[in-house]
Order: sequence, then C-alpha cells, then structure tokens
Amino acid sequence: MGVQEEIKRIEEELKNTQYNKATQKHIGILKAKLAKLRDLQNKPKGTTSGYSYAVKKTGDATVAFVGFPSVGKSTLLNKITNANSEVGAYAFTTLTIIPGILEYKGAKIQVLDAPGIISGASFGKGRGSEVLAAVRNVDLIMLVVDVFSPEHIPIIERELYNVGIRLDQRPPDVKIVKKDRGGITINTTLPLTKIDEETIVAILHENRIHNADVVIREDITADQFIDVISGNREYIPSLVVVNKIDLADEEHIRKIEETLKDREYILVSGHKNINIEELKEKIFNTLGFIKVYLKPQGKKPDLDEPLIVLKNSTVEDVCNKLHRDFVKNFRYAQVWGKSAKHPGQRVGLNHVLEDGDILTIVIKRT
Repeated sequence: MGVQEEIKRIEEELKNTQYNKATQKHIGILKAKLAKLRDLQNKPKGTTSGYSYAVKKTGDATVAFVGFPSVGKSTLLNKITNANSEVGAYAFTTLTIIPGILEYKGAKIQVLDAPGIISGASFGKGRGSEVLAAVRNVDLIMLVVDVFSPEHIPIIERELYNVGIRLDQRPPDVKIVKKDRGGITINTTLPLTKIDEETIVAILHENRIHNADVVIREDITADQFIDVISGNREYIPSLVVVNKIDLADEEHIRKIEETLKDREYILVSGHKNINIEELKEKIFNTLGFIKVYLKPQGKKPDLDEPLIVLKNSTVEDVCNKLHRDFVKNFRYAQVWGKSAKHPGQRVGLNHVLEDGDILTIVIKRT
C-alpha cells in the first residue's frame, strides 16, 4: 500500500471512530501515524522534474495569493504591485510564481501570485504540493475566492493544513527535552481537558520517543502536541479576499459577510477597482509592522528613516535585515523605548523589539 492510500485509510478510520474517553488514546496514535505519513509525502522528491517554485524573499515582508484557478489572483497582483502577471479568462493562466512589490506607508511588501491549486493539491494534484511548499515561509497567506465560490475556503485551508501550515494559530507552549533514560516525565501548569497523559505517552512512543521531559503550559489538543513533536509546522496569519463582487447582488454580498464575520476578510473587485486601496491597507495592518530607529554608536538616532520590521521582530531579525555578517560578529545591542527596562538597556539577539524603539547594534571589529 502506497503512502497516499495509507493516508486515506487512516483518515477513513478516524472519521468512523467515535471520540470518547475509551478511544482517545487510539485516536491519538492514529493521528500521530497520519502526521508522519503526511510529512513523508511532503518531503522533496528530488529535482528530476525540473520544476521549482522557490522564490527568494525580499522586502520587509512576503505575502502570497493562494486559491483555485480563475479567481482573479493575477489581476489583483497587477493592481496592487509593479508586477505584470499574465491574465486570462481560463484556468491555469499562471504557471509559475510571479512576484511583485507593494510599496505602502514606507514598507516594501513582496506579493506572490501562486498558480491555482485544486482539491487534492497536498497529494500533488496539479503540482499542488510544489505550490503549497513555496508558500510555507511567507508572512501572510491570502485565501482568494470569487464571490460565488466561498465553499473553496475550507478546501484551501485543508490543503494548507496537510502540508504543515497552521493558519491563524501560534505555536503551542510545550517543551519536549529528550534524554537518555528515565522514561517519560510530564509536567503541566494547568489541568488538561483535551488530552490525557496516557495519550501523550502513546503519541511520544509512536514517534520513537521513550525518554523525555515534557512541560505543557496550555490546554492543548492531540493535534497540537503532534505538531510540536514534528517541529516543522509554519504558523501563518491569513486574510480572506473575496474577488469579483461586482458580479453579485447585495443579498448575496450580505450572506458572504455573515459567513466570514468571525475572521479577517475583505471584499474586492480587481476588474472594477473596488476596494483595491482598502486591500493594501488590510494587508499592511494584518502584517502588523513596527518602526525601529537605528542609532550608530556615539551618534544621534536617525529619526527620518525608520527601519520597517514585522511585529515581534527580535534584534537578530534586524541584524539579518541589515547585513549577513551582523549576527556572526554580534557583541551586544542597546535599546531605548517601550521594550527597554531602562534607557540604553544592553540586550542580546533574542530581545523582542516594540514600535518606536531606538536600537544600537555593536559588532566585533574584523
């Protein structure tokens, strides 16, 4: 039995197994097996096909349009960036990833127009696994659907989930430290209501971990625990972009808005230029940029040219943005502003910066 057939078999067994206290451990083991098979399936198969969708990240952030064919992704890219992605009234116009740059409020945002995916993309249909792998490292995924196909949203979400992308989630607060002996030790800081210790141990054993210290600081599910063990998940915010709203009546639009009321979304028309500026604003706000001002050692800070970085960026992120050798030659940094305990606080690479901070980076002389 091939990997894909085994995945389908386990998915079917999970669907037909009623969840209760007696089946919790068995379901946990099945989910652990399923995760390993999906990871195996998503490993690169080599480059013999000659196809690659790798795009070098540039700018202050990278976002990607992901959706079914013919939903207007290329038109939207051309409207908001300097790109020139081919547009056509037929499926699969875009056969490679087209990058463009959106310049907005001082930020340079790389926007990627990915080829359309279809149901089963994570299994490789329509070269979908290659497309999905290319968007694993972006800072924001825009789920693009046309106004008459909102049912595509959960399908796209499922395909992204299957390749290890967790939309609108943060990494679980769980730490697993492997050791040579002593078995499994589990420490929790609060009661666990979604998974029990027996299931935790079974999932660890399924992943060939028999000796480890586990610290859990939030009420996690079995799926979240498996994600921690896998260690290769990407946690990316999302924005739903509903295109072609010029073709729908007010009643249909109202139903779409009601369906999407609990998540970040925007209604647009690339063809009629409806809400295009609002789309730029939404992208900028969803990314959550902050401004950091650089202060050369012994000089005044440059308050006219702030560095635009993503929210929760660290000193290391800024170093990487400025010069490739800054991290290697880093000595220490000083910070003035909201993130500093006192003016000029000396900090390390992992210090998280806040909007308006002033930063001095001191490196070794070479």
